[in-house]
Amino acid sequence: MTELTDILNWRRINARLTTSGQPTGKQLVEIQNLGVSHIINLGPHHNKGALKDEAGTIASLGMAYIYIPVEFERPTDQNFEDFRSAIEGLPDAKIHVHCIYNARVSAFFYRYAKTGFEIPEVEAFGNMESIWRPGDDWASFIGREDAVGLPNRYAGEDY
Repeated sequence: MTELTDILNWRRINARLTTSGQPTGKQLVEIQNLGVSHIINLGPHHNKGALKDEAGTIASLGMAYIYIPVEFERPTDQNFEDFRSAIEGLPDAKIHVHCIYNARVSAFFYRYAKTGFEIPEVEAFGNMESIWRPGDDWASFIGREDAVGLPNRYAGEDY
């Protein structure tokens, strides 16, 4: 399978699901060339680094765009339910999920794996930990009580 390692924090979950930080317009073309039909964006449009008109760019490439803005300081159970519903509502689609850095996304997939999603929890944890170790509100959000009160830490910076 083709891997787009030039995209920030690119990860492949399985044959139909990939994740990353914010792709550029050119990188969205590369993602489309993998056969991806749907893009899910968890990064709010107001974040530094977000594309000016991501929805328009994706539509022009013939892909569907699902926008679930997750404020980094306040991930919610409703955000997670919207994410889960989007993934489960497209069981046969090739989907790429991104945010700005792949922190939100990797945490969402870890929480999803803990509910019995199609990848093992240990695999989802390893994927997340290769990007960051959530603390504070994110630790509560993903059910890692041992990390509540700790700061968010990022691979290559804090550990």
